[in-house]
Amino acid sequence: MNIQEYVLKNDPQNQFNVLINTFKQVESAWNNKIDFGTLIGKKYNSIVVTGLGGSAISADLMTNFLGSELIIPFVVNRNYNLPGFADKNTLLIVSSYSGNTEETISVLNDGINKKCNIICVTTGGIIEKTALQNSIPVVKVTPGIQPRYSLGLSFFSLLKILQELDIIASQDIIVSKIIKLWKNKGVQLSNESNNAIDIARGLIGFIPVIYSAVEVTSAIGYRLKCQFNENSKLHAFHNVIPELNHNEIIGWESFQEKQFNTKLILILDKSYHPQILKRFEITASLISCDKIYLESKEEDFKLRVMDLIYLGDWISYYLAILRGFDPSEIENINILKEKLSK
Repeated sequence: MNIQEYVLKNDPQNQFNVLINTFKQVESAWNNKIDFGTLIGKKYNSIVVTGLGGSAISADLMTNFLGSELIIPFVVNRNYNLPGFADKNTLLIVSSYSGNTEETISVLNDGINKKCNIICVTTGGIIEKTALQNSIPVVKVTPGIQPRYSLGLSFFSLLKILQELDIIASQDIIVSKIIKLWKNKGVQLSNESNNAIDIARGLIGFIPVIYSAVEVTSAIGYRLKCQFNENSKLHAFHNVIPELNHNEIIGWESFQEKQFNTKLILILDKSYHPQILKRFEITASLISCDKIYLESKEEDFKLRVMDLIYLGDWISYYLAILRGFDPSEIENINILKEKLSK
């Protein structure tokens, strides 16, 4: 079968089209008019972004994307409660695409009790209702998209918040370039023959192990791992250099292909510290399985980050449909939520 036949057979919700048009999510988020109320002009001593799954990965990615531009503590919270330091000087950004994530609802209430400065990013649900009842600003995003396919909405809404509150400098120019990049890449990666399909085909029958670099591409690696899980219905594992060089690298000493049929995905970037680059090279040489190298050739670091994020989404999508799985279906998550609600 050709790719379009796989899409028709295994993608009934047409995530193929959602991926092609991801650039439109960026346009929507960046043009969204937000009323920040009393949050404008305040000084914060910490930022906490709380969320789970697809609503939290944007915050992880923000730490890579902005790097040293973030000059106050920026914490990603995946829990039912806020960190102990959160108080009236904390900016709490509550991110839940559905608006009904139970952990995130719990943190919102915790933030209200602790008198944090709060803004919510959601399509509606209990999060929006609670926010409106407490005069909390709400950033409404476009509904009807799977949370993990809505990174363009969640990430760029978060970036817009940080810009409008003068926590970071203007990102208008780079956002315009990202829109253009994703629009062009959407055309390329939806063609019958492209790099994402080739990589996906090469991963059939294998468990991906993904290595990235701490604080530079760590969120790219983790995002790819999660996309393999949810889209491709596949176990995948992720770790970061240099930390893994102090522990996980020893596990490869007993590696046997018949016990663990894997391919190693190494995420590279020219901005890495020279010793990090050297560690990638040495680590790869010590591991005997087949390897896939992912590296963007874009000139700007922020474009390279978004280039690799988008490529990874396509790889995981193609791996799903080539393996005969619906890239939208998340049965075990739905079963878990149903049982938790009883």
